[in-house]
Amino acid sequence: MRTVYSTVYSFMWWLALPLVLGRLWWRGRKEPGYRAHWAERLGFYGARRQPPGRAIWVHAVSVGETRAAEPLVDALLRAYPDSHIVLTHMTPTGRATGASVFAKHGARVVQSYLPYDTGFMVGRFIRHFAPAICILMETEVWPNLIAGCAAHGVPVALVNARLSERSLRRGQRFGRLMGDAARAITVVAAQTEADAQRIRSLGAPQVGVTGSIKFDVVIPAQALETGAWLRERLGKRHVLLCASTREGEENLILDAYVGVDPAVRPLLLLVPRHPQRFDEVAILVEARGLSLARRSQLPGDAAAFDVVLGDSMGEMFAYYSACECAYIGGSLLPLGGQNLIEACALGKPVLVGPHTFNFAQATEDALAAGGAERVPDARTLMSEAVRLLGDHAAREAMGRNAAAFAAQHRGATARTLDLLQPWLK
Repeated sequence: MRTVYSTVYSFMWWLALPLVLGRLWWRGRKEPGYRAHWAERLGFYGARRQPPGRAIWVHAVSVGETRAAEPLVDALLRAYPDSHIVLTHMTPTGRATGASVFAKHGARVVQSYLPYDTGFMVGRFIRHFAPAICILMETEVWPNLIAGCAAHGVPVALVNARLSERSLRRGQRFGRLMGDAARAITVVAAQTEADAQRIRSLGAPQVGVTGSIKFDVVIPAQALETGAWLRERLGKRHVLLCASTREGEENLILDAYVGVDPAVRPLLLLVPRHPQRFDEVAILVEARGLSLARRSQLPGDAAAFDVVLGDSMGEMFAYYSACECAYIGGSLLPLGGQNLIEACALGKPVLVGPHTFNFAQATEDALAAGGAERVPDARTLMSEAVRLLGDHAAREAMGRNAAAFAAQHRGATARTLDLLQPWLK
């Protein structure tokens, strides 16, 4: 049932659509993927045929959510052999990651962009794909999508759900609109009890706590092979990985790195989160007089370089495998941090900055387990990394703690599947 709030929301979407499409085209200058498959974003799919059987719709907005969805998608396809997955994204990097990660399932995984959140476009998507259930990953709450599913009798599940205090306050600013959406969600599988409480406060009627599916991550053998290959080319030097760094962080990290005594300075493996920033970060490195090699053009022996720029997609496991200590980006500045579970699963000592509110519980648990350490700033990050890299026993102990922490929290996929089972019969 439409309310004045949803009507205004839809009107604002239509009003903003020319600007949204213009921004998409503009971003396509650096990421050509943004200029592909536009019809899907508008709810048009031509004569695309679907595989036979029931469609289970899983929405994973970008790279992180797509990787997190892997254990769940694998489990769904095993448990329901008569079904296929319709996997939707919002970003070309998410779509490319999905194509790579789920190639093993062939035609049983169908990819598409999520249409913009207008009733017309969402309705066309639902009628075309006819999903039996809509499964949203982590934080994706779209009012018209949820209302459209309700109108077509499609249950909506929000899984691996997390909601920080900051996101809760942002959601509460939308008042009735977000409350109506939350109340229309059929079932929520929250990562932690704190997440569950915040989601319940928005009005979601059925919320369970299942843990984070990211702990059930599958480490591909190919990634470990690539990591070993990369490690060989980096030589015998200690390697500090700064993973998924965000704009503004690289300046802080590089300034601190320059200040490290060259006699103990590690090789810095620097991997920006967003591929459109690879060239920008390369300029930052070279502006400080540091020697730079790119992963995409890596020489046979890269040990003599100061910095190796991870300018590739889908190789984060390989980067973690090749390093001896990992800083998880997005946490030196108030950006909320990124997922540290993959690094822990590979038994790597982890360093994080002060801002980890997007992954608060996992980070606190890793800190308590002795697998991670919090640093207040980039200078301390470098000094602690140098200390760990110079102390084999301490580094190995911290890595064992990280691996034990990751292993202890596995099992969320099975718990999530159990929670969804009544709507997947």
